[in-house]
Amino acid sequence: MLIGGLILGFAFGLVAGGRVANFGHVRFHWVWLIVGAVALRYLTEEAIRIGIAPAEALRMPLYALAFGALTAGLWLNRQMPGLLVAAIGVLVNGVAVTVNAGWMPVWGPSLQLVGLSQSDLVVSFHRLLPETLGLPFLLQAGPIGDLLPIPLPYLANVASLGDAFIAVGLGWFVFATLVQPVPATETGTIGSTGRLGRRTPEASGEAGGGLQVFTHPTPSGGVVRPATGLAVAGTSAQVGALERPLILGGAAGGVRTGDAAEAVAGAGLAAEAAGLEPAGAIARPATVAGRVAAHPYVRLALDARFSALWLGQLVSLIGDRINQIALAVLVLSATGSPLAVGLTFLAATLPNLLFGPFAGTFVDRWNQKRVLVVSDLLRGGLVLLIPAAASRQIYLVYPLVFGVTTVSIFFRPARAAVLPRLVDRDDLNPANGALWTAETIADLVGYPLAGAFVAFLGTSIAIAFWLDSASYVVSALLIASILIPPLAKRVGPAVGSTVRAVLRETTDGWSFLRHQPTLFANTLISVVGQLTLGATIALTIVYAHDVLDGRYIDYPQNYAAIDTAFGFGSLIGGIVIGALGVRRRKGPLIIGGYLAMGLAVAAMGATDNVLAALAFATVASVANMAFVIPTQTLFQELTPPDMLGRAIGIRFSLIYGALTAAMAISGVAADRIGAGTVLIGFGLLTGVAGVTGAFIPAVRDS
Repeated sequence: MLIGGLILGFAFGLVAGGRVANFGHVRFHWVWLIVGAVALRYLTEEAIRIGIAPAEALRMPLYALAFGALTAGLWLNRQMPGLLVAAIGVLVNGVAVTVNAGWMPVWGPSLQLVGLSQSDLVVSFHRLLPETLGLPFLLQAGPIGDLLPIPLPYLANVASLGDAFIAVGLGWFVFATLVQPVPATETGTIGSTGRLGRRTPEASGEAGGGLQVFTHPTPSGGVVRPATGLAVAGTSAQVGALERPLILGGAAGGVRTGDAAEAVAGAGLAAEAAGLEPAGAIARPATVAGRVAAHPYVRLALDARFSALWLGQLVSLIGDRINQIALAVLVLSATGSPLAVGLTFLAATLPNLLFGPFAGTFVDRWNQKRVLVVSDLLRGGLVLLIPAAASRQIYLVYPLVFGVTTVSIFFRPARAAVLPRLVDRDDLNPANGALWTAETIADLVGYPLAGAFVAFLGTSIAIAFWLDSASYVVSALLIASILIPPLAKRVGPAVGSTVRAVLRETTDGWSFLRHQPTLFANTLISVVGQLTLGATIALTIVYAHDVLDGRYIDYPQNYAAIDTAFGFGSLIGGIVIGALGVRRRKGPLIIGGYLAMGLAVAAMGATDNVLAALAFATVASVANMAFVIPTQTLFQELTPPDMLGRAIGIRFSLIYGALTAAMAISGVAADRIGAGTVLIGFGLLTGVAGVTGAFIPAVRDS
């Protein structure tokens, strides 16, 4: 896996016009520590293999020292894209080896799945985990051991979660180094700053030391510049997204509900006013590699903090997909009741309706980076308990599921609040598109992988939850490792946490949203326009079973095909709108997106031909991105940072309430008039919302 990651990074870098000579400009800090740690790790293994007794006696401290030193060496160079991700991967593997007294644990069934046996293990480094899942498996760090099967010809192997992070991190580093622009004088170095052309907190000695204040837009569109000073932080990354209804910390299957409104507050960086070199000051490059490096998506990839956060979230999202499928299988196999499965997902949706607005209020009060880290750790702990609870009484799963989603409604606005401080204002739209690409990759990879993984696990399905738990922990480590500049509030912190204070601050959030014409009008249009998404999520499987004629693709394969078409359309829409939407006004994109999506869903409901349905589903999902990404960027630009959590929580509750109502209404209506007719009706309603928006200046002119 490690070699594969390096080869892919090198290949993509060369195809993008990168220069091998760029490696000569890389300047590592503490390079001797990295080289020494790698040497110690493999020399220890070799010494044990040939029977050197002191090496065998000291295997645990030697391996712990090697992994710890390598983690530290990569950490000290974390400003380079990919190396923070690789450092977390090394740390995870080091923990697994240390817990097992100097052995890397391997799960036997995964070996068998890829056609390997115990004789294929490195006997001086690997040892088998218990095949029966339980406390011994957990105490031997089974979830972060070698248990991910790679059943590829000539490459069959079993890898760990840490191996995956190391491979992706180093591949990302190689790609970024190849395409990284180097100053014409070639006197600069790669790795001395987060990105060339600007000073980062790491490079300027501002790593969380001083107060950094960000300007923000007022509801009327003006800019408030706090009197305490100007920001001197440079670059950053934003991966917040307007998500679909959240299930178990991830997103529900089917079409995205773009207006869960994980939009992020806009924060203009004052680097130029502080006398620093502004972003974009470098002239437009003439070389292929220079043009590639100047592309917004590549700029984000070259940002070490964005790439680390994006990859961590991607892994966590894939873990969520495995968790969701495993949960449905676990509950259904234990109860044999579809109603019990439905109640599980009802337990996962209720916190969004009950606590959404108030969660944002607390997020605005608290240290938001700490909220992110603690939320990931809490979710990891709750998911870890689900199999144990199910083994005692299946209905104990419900409060755990409720708890996971409750924690997640604090995570979403906190992530939204910090992300604008990690990405340049000009990169907000591409960053939104990049996040939707990650969501779609998680769908296209995660759900098929989840099906295969759960089928492979059989009675060992608990590993699916433990793996998701490990992905949350890794995400927490990455977020904890990223430098996030502190935010100066416009107002002082609230005094106390009384019910009256929370209600007052929540009311302030509603007042802001109500009196911000663009965002309020957009929210009202969204409440109506996105009813189609709720109906589509609820009825796609019924539509595939009852309406499609079975030619070309029969049921249930046609249902899987339509979900794939939705995902494919989201991938296309996320990339295209994210890259090109920055050049266009947002209002026409939003209006056109609602109109096109409504007509596409209506056309899908009117046909019984699966090929036509796949085409319409793809168009609908592309159109979905046409209003999701611009709407998200509007919130980033117009919402003050210290009001973000409340505004997002209130908006999310409104949108999610409408979607939940649409799911219920569409299900009842489908029993009476058919799923196709219901989809036509909801699709036309979304089209009407788009046309209505064209007559509302606050929507049209945004």
